[in-house]
Amino acid sequence: MNKPTPRRKDTRERIQAVALQAFRERGYDKTSLRGITDQLGITKAALYYYFQAKEDILASLFDDLYRQLDDLIEWGRRQPRTNEAKQELLRRYSRALVHAAPILSLAQENHATLRETTVGQRLQDRVSALAQLVVEPDAPLIENVRGLTALLTVYFGPVATQDLPGGPEEKQRAVLEVATGLLAQGPGGGPPPGPDTSPDGRGDHDD
Repeated sequence: MNKPTPRRKDTRERIQAVALQAFRERGYDKTSLRGITDQLGITKAALYYYFQAKEDILASLFDDLYRQLDDLIEWGRRQPRTNEAKQELLRRYSRALVHAAPILSLAQENHATLRETTVGQRLQDRVSALAQLVVEPDAPLIENVRGLTALLTVYFGPVATQDLPGGPEEKQRAVLEVATGLLAQGPGGGPPPGPDTSPDGRGDHDD
């Protein structure tokens, strides 16, 4: 199978970049293929070479994130149902999302529309699968709420902190500290994983 030439790859990425910007600025519903091609200065026939429909462009924007989440879900299902494993799940989840803020913003800004699409459903399915990895059927309600809140903190973190001062990595650490701190409050939680994640920065480790 022939690999795409650099020029073809560049055109595909340009279409994705322009479409992402348009989806976020005008909304997915109000963005047309004509508007995308006009902004790119290409014909519809040229765009159809890469994408047959607007939803195909949308789906392509999420492909990399889907792959990372699928790998994470598969990993999580192989782990013991311990607090430590759940904290590691949050850390891996955070790494998967830290560079996905524009995609997550698109999903949240167009939530009502995207939930009716295959793209939105696929994302929801993965979020739901991750949620099942942080709750326990026999656990007290407060423990399951704590786990779900920690998961949602990581999910919404990249978008919620976009306008705060600080770089992506600094914000990622702060969001992760809050999320793992929630799990650490539960039975057997212990300190949040990793160095310097306790509130005072000393990373205390009680036996």
